[in-house]
Amino acid sequence: MLLTVLNSAKTFSRHLRLNFKRIVTTWPFRTMSVGKVGRNNWPVAAVCQMTSTSDKTDNLRVCQQLISSAATQGADMVFLPEAFDYIAENKDESIELSENLDGDTITAMKDAAKSHGIWLSLGGFHQRGLNGVDSRIRNSHVIINSNGEVVEVYDKIHLFDVKLKRDGIVQLKESAHTLPGTRVSSPVSTPIGRVGLGICYDLRFPEMSLVLKQMGAEILTFPSAFTSVTGQAHWEVLLRTRAVDNQCYVVAAAQVGQHNGRRMSYGHAMIVDPWGKIVASCDGEVGVALAEIDLDNLRKIREEMPLDDQRRPDLYGSVAVCDSGFSFVDRSFVFGSFHIPTSQIFLRSSSSVAFVNIKPVIPGHVLVAPLRSAMKLTDLSPVEVTDLFLCVQKVLKLIEKAYGVASSTVSVQDGPDAGQTVPHLHVHILPRKKGDFDRNDDIYNKLEKHDKVDDERTKRSAEEMALEANKLKNLIATCSL
Repeated sequence: MLLTVLNSAKTFSRHLRLNFKRIVTTWPFRTMSVGKVGRNNWPVAAVCQMTSTSDKTDNLRVCQQLISSAATQGADMVFLPEAFDYIAENKDESIELSENLDGDTITAMKDAAKSHGIWLSLGGFHQRGLNGVDSRIRNSHVIINSNGEVVEVYDKIHLFDVKLKRDGIVQLKESAHTLPGTRVSSPVSTPIGRVGLGICYDLRFPEMSLVLKQMGAEILTFPSAFTSVTGQAHWEVLLRTRAVDNQCYVVAAAQVGQHNGRRMSYGHAMIVDPWGKIVASCDGEVGVALAEIDLDNLRKIREEMPLDDQRRPDLYGSVAVCDSGFSFVDRSFVFGSFHIPTSQIFLRSSSSVAFVNIKPVIPGHVLVAPLRSAMKLTDLSPVEVTDLFLCVQKVLKLIEKAYGVASSTVSVQDGPDAGQTVPHLHVHILPRKKGDFDRNDDIYNKLEKHDKVDDERTKRSAEEMALEANKLKNLIATCSL
């Protein structure tokens, strides 16, 4: 039986034609009504709830129907739960069913995002391991934009290894079949705001949420498969606490019900506003709930209660993202109006990226920029500034080693009046040798003029730039920065 609440007869008839079998669209029941969604012209988030099994085909069908339902009701971004692709019967089956990012599941999700013109948060995809020695998978939170492109992948860093002796024994060891992630992903700019990525058990570690907020997150998301025992005790209180502590929206898609003879999930997917108010909830059924994301209200709350300005790190220390190494990612980077392909990127940290230069002033002239589009240093959060200059320090060591020098010029053109031609903050790094210019300061004249004249003859080929980036990557692998 189809149980769906819709806001018009036209939409109702459209949903009937989809022939849902397992979908129950659960509308927000605490503070929102159907009619309020879209009334204020604010972006709309849709949080989903489902019951995954080991049947990947059926799980995919349910995901597609949830996405279609949310898109029809005006959602700008849809959030699916952890293990949206499947929940296996055992460890071996979980590894066997896993796929790569270019497999059928993510391909189908890309198609769904593009066909509906909607962003997707796929929170907990079983990504097949790349290491031939270790067969364990990665629990990956994948973000897909409305063009059907993967724009971010976060691998879960806190793995659920517990043995609870209450209301029966609940024992799970996620690390038996899953590799932990190694970095906190920079928040992703989406149509509903800047989204910080977590997965399920990450919710219990407040430091991670605080770091994401300091990196610019306006929305924290924790797609989950909470057990019934832990869900009843902690689910709602943890979500509302993270929202209040960090003055962020929290979006938490959820698994619900009986998956197999051994696994049952709590459900109660919800969206919480920065004041701790539940603005959308799915309760105990498969379905989707929608809420508007009012970023003006978020900013008002932060202004009226400026927690970040009132912290006392001088007394109890501070929390900041740690440099856990750089990943050679398979994702490109948007730099002003330029698309920097993966082949030209040689380093990436949580919030910054380093890449080769199309028109270098001297050999070894490279650029470091924040991942987030920002015009000036003052536009970055303290965590992003720290990460940017730690990345600059790493690149300095690398370039000086690569070119056999002991000195470098480091230049920041902070805004257009300072000579910035690309409207995206960036740092120039140039290795220096004695006598490379008649007068030492001539390098600044060269730097000012090198990209002002559009002369195709001075631009390097994509092949030449890729070759340089690859050499730097190989050097990183052989040295300690």
